This record gives sequence, C-alpha cells and structure tokens, in this order.
Amino acid sequence: MNLLDLTNGSRALERALYGEELSFKDGLELMAYEDIHTLGLVADMLRRNVKGNTVTFTCSYYINYTNVCAASCPLCAFYRKETDHDAYTLSVDDMVKRACIAVSMGANELHIVGGFHPRLRLEYYEDMIRAIKSRFKDVKIKAFTPAEIFFIAKVTHNTVREVLLRLKDAGLDALAGGGAEIFHDEVRSKIVRGKCSADEWLSTAEEAHRLGIKGNCTMLYAHIEEDKHIIDHLIRLRELQKRTRGFLTFIPLRFSKDNTELLAKGMLKDYPSTYDLRITAVSRLMLTNAIDSISVYWLALGKKMAQVCLCYGGNDLVGTAFSEEIYKAAGVKNATSIDELVHMIREVNRIPALRDTFHNIVKYF
Repeated sequence: MNLLDLTNGSRALERALYGEELSFKDGLELMAYEDIHTLGLVADMLRRNVKGNTVTFTCSYYINYTNVCAASCPLCAFYRKETDHDAYTLSVDDMVKRACIAVSMGANELHIVGGFHPRLRLEYYEDMIRAIKSRFKDVKIKAFTPAEIFFIAKVTHNTVREVLLRLKDAGLDALAGGGAEIFHDEVRSKIVRGKCSADEWLSTAEEAHRLGIKGNCTMLYAHIEEDKHIIDHLIRLRELQKRTRGFLTFIPLRFSKDNTELLAKGMLKDYPSTYDLRITAVSRLMLTNAIDSISVYWLALGKKMAQVCLCYGGNDLVGTAFSEEIYKAAGVKNATSIDELVHMIREVNRIPALRDTFHNIVKYF
C-alpha cells in the first residue's frame, strides 16, 4: 500500500508524511480530520522514525514547596491564600527531608514547583536548591516553571536573568514546563488570573535556554479552548524551539476539572472521547523536526488512555510522580510504581527504559 493512500487527499497529512513543517492552516485541517485512526497511524510512524520503539520515563518525586499563591486562577484547585487553614510553606529543612524520602524511593529527579508566594525571598529558593544538592549531588533538580521564575523576579525586584543565574549557580539543573496553559489571549484571559502573559512565559523560557538551562514545555487542554488556540500554542512553542533547542519534551496536560472555579461557574466545554488521542497525534505532527519527545502524562489521562496515546505519537510517560499534589487537589488518584509503568509499556509492545532529566537512557527493562 502506498503511504500516500493513507492521507485520503489530506494535504496536511501528506506534508506530515514527508516530514515537512506544517502551517497554521495545516494544523486546523488536522484538528478537523475525521479519521482519528489514520491521524494516529501517521503520527505513530513519525514517532517511530525519531524515537524508535522505546518508551521512556524517569523516577521522579514531586515536592510542592508551597500552596500559597498570589494568583487565583480559575483553572486551579491547588492554590490557597496565606490566611487559609490549609495553607502551607515548607522550610528548607522540610525540603531536604522530602528529598531524603525521594532518594530512599529511588528517585533520580526532583520535580519542585509551587504557588506564587508573595513574601518568599530569592534566598529561600537558592538555599533550598543548595541544601538538597549538598546532600544529593547526583539527583537532578528540575524546578520552577517559567511562570514561577517570572513571578520570583518581579516580587524580589530582580531581572529574570539574575534569578536564573543565581538559581543555576545554586544547583538548578532544568526548568519545569508548567504555567504555559494556553497562550492565546482569547482563552488565557479567562482561565488565568494573576499569572504572566504568554509572551512573558516564552521570553522567560528563552532566557533560560540562552543561559544553558533546558526544560520542558506544556499545554493545558480540554477546558474552553478551540482548535485554533491549540495550533497557535504549538506553533509558538515550535518557533521558540527552532531558535534555542532548549525544550526537552512537550507534555500535553489534560485539564482536571474537579474543585475548580471553571467547573463551578459552568464554563467548561464538552470534548469528544477521542480528544486526548487527537491532541497527542496533532502535537507530534506539528512539532516534527522541532521537539522530538512527546510525553504522555498518565497522571492526568489515566493509565489506559495513556497507553493508547503511546500509539498516537507519544514516546514518554513523564515519570513516577511520587507525592504529586497539584492534580491530587483536583481529585486525581496518583499512585504508581516503576514496575507498573514498565508493565504499561510492555502491554503496548514497546521497550521500557528509565531515563534521566535530559532524556538520556539510564537503563532498559
């Protein structure tokens, strides 16, 4: 069978098969393409071309250092105000204790993020990283989203560059990818409140990349967005990646609605059951030749859907996510183990592999 026969006359799919960079118009065509199975087949072919049959993950432990947040985003169930009875901020000693637990569980990466605390000094973040690194030199610290970095710079009266340089000097290895949400202001203005703009997120990420601090990138979907907002977001990430090559992986994050203002106000849209598959496949097709790794966040999708997404262009399961609190606050059960991730991967006839933060293979199973 001629591969082009798969496209059913779709110019966008044909261009994708040839590995060409897809346009905004191509992206809209893919988002509307009716045959989801063919879309997935083409995306999976491209995945196999660049990543082979290996599915990776890292042994990660999440530490959320505070849930106090100056922002009050309608999409978030995690944030608290300082006066709330369940507000918390971990001390540096608390952070080191959590790191000890992580290492005892075999973690090779600490994923550290939190709310926008209005009264923490830059020295708090430096001391936190330096204290952990002094105890565990080999554990990679992937911490703070571009949105957090921008806020820390603003509240401590430093430039973004100065904050990044000081955190890097303290031992920061990579940035987390959250806070991107949806870049287009038609959506962003409705789902975030008190958070950086799209341009500020992108410029902060670019500054980090220029300083040699790589990181992840994300997109939050399945809330109120339309097709055009998805494609706009992917293209903006792709254009930055073409300039810096600083993104390690792209992680589409399914919105978890429980306990959020968006749900309470009845703002959420309905999306088809195949939407997760389409987002994974279109992400692979739109980001071809830019971001090689498309991560499937099993925590947000559920393990069964995550397995199917691995057949629609995904090649990475992110990590074990021990002790994750943000999705948990929105009602998501989040327990897993390395053995379970290995089993999930083998069930879809792929080769499981443990990786490090920078997507170097540590071990095959």
